[in-house]
Amino acid sequence: MSRPASGDDRILMKAREAIASAQTVEQLRQAQAVVLPLDYAMSLADTAQVIGVSPGWACQLRRRFIHGHKAGAPDAPTAGGRKRQNMSLEEEREFLAPFLEQAATGGVLVVGQIKAALDKRLGREVALASAYNLLHRHNWRKLAPDKRHPQSDPLAQEEWKKNSPKRSPKSAKAGHKAKPSS
Repeated sequence: MSRPASGDDRILMKAREAIASAQTVEQLRQAQAVVLPLDYAMSLADTAQVIGVSPGWACQLRRRFIHGHKAGAPDAPTAGGRKRQNMSLEEEREFLAPFLEQAATGGVLVVGQIKAALDKRLGREVALASAYNLLHRHNWRKLAPDKRHPQSDPLAQEEWKKNSPKRSPKSAKAGHKAKPSS
């Protein structure tokens, strides 16, 4: 009388079938990452060396196979993407539309205002970089210059304008009429 197949046995049978029916190198490697440790008692590092990947990637391949994700399948997980997005790209476009329309008609795009509106929209405070990243994603490059330096002293500037000499004595001799140096 045969015993019922355990979880490892079922996975091993599926992996053997996957080796026989693999259509890509990734599918073959994924199945081998499961079969080699179970059939031949190989360590993960040895398995990775045999299939030609890093131990971390061999572990990923095994885990994905066990969870039913076939390598190269259209629904297979991929690296990258906007996993921590605040809004979809379409929502971002709608959010930015009033600001960009104002800027297009000669207004100035002020990032501080966008950040404040973004904070209000999300119901929490976000970094200023989030507003710049939002503009960058939507190809906005025009930056408004500061009206004045944040550490400037207007009184000192006015005082300097009133009391500074009109022309430096050295600059009076400069030019094509100046006496040539000897």
